[in-house]
Amino acid sequence: MHSIGPNPEAIHPNPHIKQVRFIKNTITRPNIIAGDFSYYDDPDESVSFESRVTHHYEFIGDKLIIGKFCAIARGTEFIMNGANHRMGSVTTYPFNIMGGGWEQATPELADLPYKGDTVIGSDVWIGQNATIMPGVTIGDGVIIAANATVTKDVPAYHIAGGNPARILRPRFSDELIRLLLELKWWDWSPEKITANLEVLCSSDPERIRGLAGEV
Repeated sequence: MHSIGPNPEAIHPNPHIKQVRFIKNTITRPNIIAGDFSYYDDPDESVSFESRVTHHYEFIGDKLIIGKFCAIARGTEFIMNGANHRMGSVTTYPFNIMGGGWEQATPELADLPYKGDTVIGSDVWIGQNATIMPGVTIGDGVIIAANATVTKDVPAYHIAGGNPARILRPRFSDELIRLLLELKWWDWSPEKITANLEVLCSSDPERIRGLAGEV
């Protein structure tokens, strides 16, 4: 039988590489949503992906949404809206979480900065030890450099790096980016992806034009 890729329902797509885990099949929080084949890479089996999503509380309501076929390296951290403190008051100190009567200073949610959902597109590569701040949208096909701190949206098929991260360059021409966003290869069937691996992994991305007529 001809193989058509790893089992999308597996935790370890390759049983010989235990540090690679499909995110979708390991998360338990309802406010984290991940697409098929997106993975987190960490050699420490005790480290769950959810431990890399910090200050994430259901009562706040924000979601982390990750598309398909994303590669997320070890040390990446997603900081969610629960990390925010009051900024309009005299002090930013969170008295309310300390107890001892200080809970009377509990702020209303409306008093806290809220940036909304954090959205990661499909086919995104996030390098080692990157930090993704609340409410950021990272487009399809983006590359985030190692150690970057992403504070603003990154458009599709661009490379961003630095602290704070800035756009370094587009990966392809505007025309080719438009074509790739129309193709959305990550939504293809496993059979079609398998049949076109040579083109998808080619060092000449212009070859993808030949597939445009099939969509």
